[in-house]
Amino acid sequence: MIRMNGRIRVLIAEDEPTVREALSQLIRGERDLELVGAAADAFQAIELARFHQPDVALVDVKMPGGGAQAARGIRVLCPQTRITALSAYDDRGSVLEMLGAGAGGYLVKGTPAGEILQAIRSSARGHGALSEEVTAEVIRTLAGQLKRQEFEADRRRSDIDQVRRLLEGKGVCAVFQPMIDLVTGGVIGIEALARFDPKRTRSPTGWFERAASLGLLVDLELAAARAALAHLRDVPAGAFLSLNLSPATAISDSFLQEITGLPAERIVIEITEHARVEDYDVLNHSLRRLCEHGVRLAIDDAGAGFASLQHIVRLSPHFIKLDITLTRGIDADLVRRALATALISFASEIGAAIIAEGIETEAEYDTLRGLGIPYGQGFHFGEPGPLPGALQSRLPALVPASPSTQSP
Repeated sequence: MIRMNGRIRVLIAEDEPTVREALSQLIRGERDLELVGAAADAFQAIELARFHQPDVALVDVKMPGGGAQAARGIRVLCPQTRITALSAYDDRGSVLEMLGAGAGGYLVKGTPAGEILQAIRSSARGHGALSEEVTAEVIRTLAGQLKRQEFEADRRRSDIDQVRRLLEGKGVCAVFQPMIDLVTGGVIGIEALARFDPKRTRSPTGWFERAASLGLLVDLELAAARAALAHLRDVPAGAFLSLNLSPATAISDSFLQEITGLPAERIVIEITEHARVEDYDVLNHSLRRLCEHGVRLAIDDAGAGFASLQHIVRLSPHFIKLDITLTRGIDADLVRRALATALISFASEIGAAIIAEGIETEAEYDTLRGLGIPYGQGFHFGEPGPLPGALQSRLPALVPASPSTQSP
């Protein structure tokens, strides 16, 4: 915008006195330009702009308070002011920061006086100006950003389509892994693990993480739970079916509807140590509704971090699943044995039962059984697979319990 008198009102924001004075003299020497103020820092620049409402502001990138901060403040108070960045730096970060803050041009200090004046006049007419030193780099960077944005948008659309197909039941299935009584070798429960279209390279965890980023986590977990619950009748008599759910899914009305009419006393929901709980009181209230139907609660990955202890203390679970990081190599590690013993004592105090996850060797099995842990799960007993095959894979290989071993 150019004033009615034809003169372009210019504000200078530059902390170096010599540069500020040189620019001031340059502008005063032009009949069509009017210097309305010269600031030495971002705060002063914003105040002068608010008072004078300049047509153009030359803003130093590295002034005290920040050139980007000055540009944003001027744009808020004086939307009609055109901002041109002025800097001794032509690095990509400085350029993009100023352009992102609202600058329409970027000049490198040392630019000839004629080009500076041309840039001021061009800016007043609404045209940007970039020094030759930065033009090519900015174009490459902006083009790269545009391509990345287009790629991310395409990937998001593709992921939404793929997740929606999963929600329709296309490509969703469940595999199962037994949980064993370490004394008798009997199956006490079956954990259902979600599996998705094998033609896709993303892991199950990756699918759940992507669904969460798209706001579809609850929907995908419900689809996986539905696929698992379809096999509830195949779970051995007296055993339960365990489902991995986030707190949001566990307390949803949709999940309650999924288990309505089913023998809920045969269903256990596992909430992982890694699941963030915003409000334990709200979660407890909702979980009580499930418990009233007979559903039981397990805290997964216990011992992997502090959050699992919070979950255990605040949620009063029926089962505590000892994380694989504690059971792996426990036969040869005194510290792991001490931690496991402490959790066993803690579980006994609150009336919960321990299930040790990730048992892979005979030595781990013997050690855990010797510590008094009642139940276990892992490749030593059976790999995840379809029912009923998953129940029969390695059970005959169990070592019989010694007569002196008692189940807690």
